[in-house]
Amino acid sequence: VQLQASGGGLVQAGGSLRLSCVASGTIFSSNVMGWYRQAPGKQREFVARFISIAGSTTYADSVKGRFTISIDNAKKTVYLQMNSLTPEDTAVYFCSGDFNGRPYWGRGTLVTVSS
Repeated sequence: VQLQASGGGLVQAGGSLRLSCVASGTIFSSNVMGWYRQAPGKQREFVARFISIAGSTTYADSVKGRFTISIDNAKKTVYLQMNSLTPEDTAVYFCSGDFNGRPYWGRGTLVTVSS
């Protein structure tokens, strides 16, 4: 299974971006897909996840009310709509997922928010 993230870029504070992450390969089961981020000089942190079996979402406190995670199962794609971006959201964003009983990570996509 491979995960390919896209949609990062440079945006001004207050702006929006939508990240996409497509899963490819042989997938028998998929339980969770989500997003993490790593800012310069900081550890990777959780952003949002979608739990398929429950149809529920979870967000980090820092992004609640601004970010929305969604899934298109037919396209095997998870999205992260990011609104009201601030410079503190600047980071490399990684998508991840549990497929076929094990976790996978995609390469990151850089989001830069200018003040």
